[in-house]
Amino acid sequence: MKDGIHPNYREMLFIDMSNGFKFICRSTASSRETGEFEGKEYPVIKLDVSSESHPFYTGAQNTIVDTAGRVEKFRRRFDRFKK
Repeated sequence: MKDGIHPNYREMLFIDMSNGFKFICRSTASSRETGEFEGKEYPVIKLDVSSESHPFYTGAQNTIVDTAGRVEKFRRRFDRFKK
C-alpha cells in the first residue's frame, strides 16, 4: 500500500450512551476524546444505540399493533366511495 493515502485504521472504544455498554472495534473515524478500557487508552466514539440497547436485539419492543383499529379506520376513510 502507498503511504499517506489511506485513512488511519485503528482500534477505538465505542460507548453506548443509553446504557454505558463499551466495546472495542477497529475504525477510521476520528475522535478528540480518549477513554480507558481494560487498562488501555483508546480514542472514543459515543453511540446513541448499539446492539445492547436496540429493541430489535433486546426483544423489548414496546409497540402494540392495533389491527382492529386499522380496519375500522380504513372503512371510515373509504366509505365515501361506496355506491
